[in-house]
Amino acid sequence: MAEQSVSKFVVLPLLILYMFMPIHDSIFLIRPFLKGPLTIEVPKHNFWPFIPVVPPIQDNKTYYSIPRHNFWPFIPIVAPFDPDVSITTPSIPTSTIAWTDNDGGYDYSEVLGKSLLFYEAQRSGRLPLARNVAWRGDSATNDQGIFGEDLSGGWYDAGDYVKFGLPMAGATTLLVWGLIEFKSGYEAAGLLANIYDSVLWPLAYFMKAHPTKFEFYAQVADPYVDHSYWGRPEDMKMYRPGYRLSPERPGSDVIGETAAALAAGAVAFKSRDAPLALQMLKHAEELFEFAETYQGKYSDVLTNVQEFYASSGYEDELCWAAAWLYRATGLKKYLKAAERYYRRGSSWALSWDEKRAASMVLLYTLTKQDKYREDIESTIKDWMPGGSVQYTPKGLAYRLRWGSLRYTANMAMIALMSANAGINPTRYRVWARKQIHYMLGDGGRSYVVGFGVNPPTRPHHASSSCSSPPWPCTWADFYKNGPNTHTLYGALVGGPDEFDNFIDDRADYVQNEVTCDYNAGFQSAIAGLKELQVRHRNHL
Repeated sequence: MAEQSVSKFVVLPLLILYMFMPIHDSIFLIRPFLKGPLTIEVPKHNFWPFIPVVPPIQDNKTYYSIPRHNFWPFIPIVAPFDPDVSITTPSIPTSTIAWTDNDGGYDYSEVLGKSLLFYEAQRSGRLPLARNVAWRGDSATNDQGIFGEDLSGGWYDAGDYVKFGLPMAGATTLLVWGLIEFKSGYEAAGLLANIYDSVLWPLAYFMKAHPTKFEFYAQVADPYVDHSYWGRPEDMKMYRPGYRLSPERPGSDVIGETAAALAAGAVAFKSRDAPLALQMLKHAEELFEFAETYQGKYSDVLTNVQEFYASSGYEDELCWAAAWLYRATGLKKYLKAAERYYRRGSSWALSWDEKRAASMVLLYTLTKQDKYREDIESTIKDWMPGGSVQYTPKGLAYRLRWGSLRYTANMAMIALMSANAGINPTRYRVWARKQIHYMLGDGGRSYVVGFGVNPPTRPHHASSSCSSPPWPCTWADFYKNGPNTHTLYGALVGGPDEFDNFIDDRADYVQNEVTCDYNAGFQSAIAGLKELQVRHRNHL
C-alpha cells in the first residue's frame, strides 16, 4: 500500500505503555519518545504492520529515523432503444508509427508471465485446483457482509490481507485497459487466456460486493487488526468485517472506480463471453448511478481506511467511470457526464487516488478533442527530462520516494497509450521503454522479484516469507535475515531512493513493499512494449 500525498504532523513528546491480556501471552505496546515538538512529513498511508521492537531501544532506528508514514500506531514488542445511443461504438485508432526495436535483452514475455503469477499469489477465497502458485491455498472463504452476503474472493492488497476496494479496483481497471489496448502483446506472449483469468478474479468479486443497486462493500477486514498479524492467510482466525456503503454512507470514489473496472471488463469480455460482459455492464451502470446520485468520499465514512487509502476526491473517478461507460455503451449521456466531471490541466501522476491522466487519454481516443491532447502533452512534458519531475543519476524519473517505481511505471503506460493514439509516438515510446528497462535492470539491478540480475529477495510480504505447513509462521519470519521462503515471482517492489540507492530489506516497507497497484501500470506497459516488439519484427 502506498500514497503519493504528504501531510505534516507535529509530534509531541509521548511515551505510552499498554498491555494486552491474557497475562500468559502479553504484548507490551510502546509509542516513540521524541524530545520536544518535531515537525515531520509523512504520507497518508502505508502498510506498517505493527513492527516488533527489539531492545535496546537506542539501537532501533524507528525512533531516530522517522518513517515517512502516517500509520504510527502502538508498536508491539515481540438493451432497449435509447435516443442517446450512438449509431456505432467509438473505435480506438491503431498507430502505424515506425518503431525501432530494442528490447535491451529483456524477455517481455517472461516478465508478463511472472507479473501474472504475482496477482495469482494475491488471491483470496477458494482457489481453483489447477493453479500456478503451489504455496498458496484457500483463505478467507467466510468473508461476509453484514447481512451474510458472500464476499469471498478478490485480491489481498499488499503484504497484508485487507481487501481495500479503491486500490483493487484501480489496479483492475489499468490491467483491463492494458488487455484491451495491448491485446496482441499478450497473444504474442502466449498469455491471453492467463490475463483474462487474472482480471476476472477481482471483477467477479466486485459483482458480489454489489448485492443491490445502492449498496456496495468497499472493504473487507479491519486494517489495524490485520496489520498486527504476520502469518499465512490460510491460518487467519481474526474477525474480518465487511464495510458497506449506502445512500446514507456514500463513496463516489471507490464506487466510481469499481464502475470503471466493470465497464472496462464489459468491453474486454464482450467478444469472449457476451453474457458475462452484459452482467458486468449492468453492475457498472448501476454503480455509476449510485456514485453520481449519492456523492461523497468513502474515507469520510469508513474511518479506518483514512490511515491507509484516504481519498482526495471523487470527481476524477466519476469522469473515469463515465468515459469507460461511454466506451462500453456508446451512450452520449455518459460522454456528457465525463466532460462534466473532467478538470483541465496537467496531472501530477496516475495512481489509485488520481485518475485524471488516464481519463484524458481515454477521452482523447474517443473524441479527438484538442483539449485532451493538450493536457496529455502538458502532463507528460512534466515527466520528460527538463520537466518538473526529477531524475536519479541512473535515469529514473523520480516523482516520490514512496512507491517510486509505481508512479513511473504508470506514466510509462500512459505514454504508450498516448503514442498509440498518435501523440508524439516515437518520443513517448522511447521514454516509456527507458523507464521500464530501468526497472528490469538498466538501473544496475532488477526491481522485479524472481526476474533478471540481482532481484529483490526480501519483499515486505507476509505469506511469501512464511515456511509451508506444518512449520509455524510468526513475527520471527519477518525478522529472519534470509530471503523470503517462497519467491514472489513478478512483484515490482517500491523502488530506490532519489540517488538510486536500494536495500533489499523486508523491514523497509518504503522500498520493498509490493502491492496490486504497483504492478498494474507496470504490467500493462510491458504488454505494450511486447506488442511494439512483435509489430516491428513482423514488418521487417
